[in-house]
Amino acid sequence: MTLYDETVPELTFDEEGVCNFARDGQWRLQHEVFHGEDGRRRLEAWAERMKAAGKGSDYDCIIGVSGGVDSSIVAVRVAELGLRPLALHLDNGWNIDLAVSNIEQLVNRLNIDLITHVVDWREIRDLQRAYIKASVMDLECVSDHAINTLLYRTAHKMGIKYVVHGGNVATESTMPASWGYDKRDGRNLLAIHKSYGEIPLKTYPYMRPHQLFWYLFVDRIKAFPILNYVDYNKKKALAELQERFGYRPYARKHGENRFTRFYQEIYLVQKFGIDKRVNHLSSLILSGEITRDEALAEIRKPLYEPEQEREELEFISKKLGFSVGELRSLISAPPRAHTDFANAAGLFDHNKPLVQVARRIAKGEFRLSDLKVIWERHA
Repeated sequence: MTLYDETVPELTFDEEGVCNFARDGQWRLQHEVFHGEDGRRRLEAWAERMKAAGKGSDYDCIIGVSGGVDSSIVAVRVAELGLRPLALHLDNGWNIDLAVSNIEQLVNRLNIDLITHVVDWREIRDLQRAYIKASVMDLECVSDHAINTLLYRTAHKMGIKYVVHGGNVATESTMPASWGYDKRDGRNLLAIHKSYGEIPLKTYPYMRPHQLFWYLFVDRIKAFPILNYVDYNKKKALAELQERFGYRPYARKHGENRFTRFYQEIYLVQKFGIDKRVNHLSSLILSGEITRDEALAEIRKPLYEPEQEREELEFISKKLGFSVGELRSLISAPPRAHTDFANAAGLFDHNKPLVQVARRIAKGEFRLSDLKVIWERHA
């Protein structure tokens, strides 16, 4: 049912021969995704709560927009609910012009206010260099932590009580824990920068764990995964964006951001032996969007031709201030774990029942009956 193999350390099979990632994905599809009339009713209830919380303010919620399909369709669905969102875009210095055009066209047609936060290029480059020199896995922590910080910080300043995002089970249900690191761990980010950074972070937006705790449990800002409440199909979403908003697709997944493409298609593959397409395609198999045979055909396609890879490494190296040889050497260096550096990983471990409860409380979704469900899942 999935594409995972023995290279994934957490992989196990039950007595029926079904792997743990398939079982976990099935559980999430059953308990975290709501279709049809049930989804519509729950979605409308969420919208009413957002409107009530935003009464007397300029906005009912805040959304992040990257120019990708998920965040773009979030903006569409939020607007269709009659909500007044504030859109926030992080310019980390890596976006292609097409992504900027897609964002501008979308927010203009939806009549949504947009804030673009431009990160000091010297600082974000220094952080990305530090992560590569540290030899850790999740280079995307640098940008993802910044956008998460900005969303909550802006919501806090403007009295907005809901962050609506495009994270969804349909395309992200089977990720092994060993294939990434929690983007919210500001303690880990600062520790890696302290070890390998070269300039101070004067303007880069970061938050320590206690600040996130304040936003979630004192300010009671709730994160809402709207795509889990609609019948979400990525192919159909892309077609809708093209037809209604003149959205222009990218040549490849994550094509809106050159660094993300390098990270997922070169760095992870060559340094850690991880092909993120396995996760994405496995999730689509479980959600019924594609068959396993279709996924296998897709995974056999090469990520890069040799000449394309050479050009990509030249571009990334030059922009980060490495020589191509230096970057190749860093990619070849022995991997290190994020937890080799100071961290707050225990606070973000989704496998812990208490963390599961805290997540549901933070999202405003906790019910006493959930205790039984969580207990049975982790028993």
